[in-house]
Amino acid sequence: MNIQSSYSQDAALPFSSVTQTDLQEPTSSAPKKQPFDPKVIPGNPAIWVGIFSELTEFALFFVIYFLARVHYPEQFLEGPLQLHTTAGTLNTLILISSSYFVAKGVLAMRKDKPDAAIRWLWMTVAAGAAYIIIKCWEYQWNFDRGITTNTNNFFAVYYYTTFNHLLHVGWGSGGIIWAIFQIKSGNYDANNHSGLIAAACYWHMIDLAWIMIFPLLYVLR
Repeated sequence: MNIQSSYSQDAALPFSSVTQTDLQEPTSSAPKKQPFDPKVIPGNPAIWVGIFSELTEFALFFVIYFLARVHYPEQFLEGPLQLHTTAGTLNTLILISSSYFVAKGVLAMRKDKPDAAIRWLWMTVAAGAAYIIIKCWEYQWNFDRGITTNTNNFFAVYYYTTFNHLLHVGWGSGGIIWAIFQIKSGNYDANNHSGLIAAACYWHMIDLAWIMIFPLLYVLR
């Protein structure tokens, strides 16, 4: 009886000595891989969801454009001839320049030169404002010649696409202004400015969309 009891106690010793720490899985000292590495993909996940959503929207515009072009070839042949090509060309050069400005702003921030970054970003905002002014003048120029959304199918597509893009330029300019004030308030530095990069990515998307819109509406016959 005593031998059996002693055997039971000895057998229980290894289990009773096991602590909760011993039962935990061993932790690896290697750093865990982040699901979204800003060093590989600029910005943050939220801005890329927005960018892909906006690109999908513009892709639908392009589908509508080509469908309408197939059904109304004469309207899409004559329509670009009635537009102010010089205004469209100026806006193209302005947006390409603005993408250069915003890229220089990000590079200046990475080099810990916030004042230079702010100057480049304000140039980006000025380019956006110039685009909006020229586009509004172009609309008025069209209206003075009786060109409205009801003129024909080409101009319905033209106004719907370009006005939507105009709104994006306004939103993008607001994002750049927000980034400027974040830099001024000291919230961004050389190692932490993901919001600025996100705003820059969105701005480049706006530029890319216009580079596709311009030849379709102003150049292609």
